[in-house]
Amino acid sequence: MSKRVWKPGTFIYPIPAVLVTSGDMNNSNILTVAWTGVINTNPATVYISVRPERYSYNLIKQNKEFAINLTTEKLAYATDWCGVRSGNKYDKFKEMNLTKEKANFIKVPLIKESPVSIECKVIKEQNFGSHTMFTAEVLSIDADEQYFDEKGAFDISKCHLIAYSNGGYYALGKKIGKFGYSVEKKKKRRK
Repeated sequence: MSKRVWKPGTFIYPIPAVLVTSGDMNNSNILTVAWTGVINTNPATVYISVRPERYSYNLIKQNKEFAINLTTEKLAYATDWCGVRSGNKYDKFKEMNLTKEKANFIKVPLIKESPVSIECKVIKEQNFGSHTMFTAEVLSIDADEQYFDEKGAFDISKCHLIAYSNGGYYALGKKIGKFGYSVEKKKKRRK
């Protein structure tokens, strides 16, 4: 296989497409973010990167909190719409028929239709040019009861999550392995 040299850019795909909520229950916004991820396990730390000209930017900067709401196939249209429309002009919850849900540790509303909402408190801001990275401690993960199995384990495969890749939204496929399966010892079958 030969590889072509291409211009430098952000080509680490696929990445999550999430709906980030900010503000409070009365004055809130939803922003679609693809620049997000995990920074640390203990304490649980995540980040989002937001352009300063986005309406949510000042809400996050002022209140020092936001929620990351995972997106599903059913939320794909709202995910795209919330990314191309401004909170300056639209009430995105109303326009997309999304339900505000009270969070446990932050003033920011969660999106009830999202299978998982992550409550975040900003601990650091860093400007990188086109975007400011908000680093945040995870205060809570709010997961919909319907995705837990009888043993209390969360089954993310039932959520039908989506990802973003090079300008498109994609449904995530079937599970093909688990952490450590490549070195797992095979169980012997009893005869």
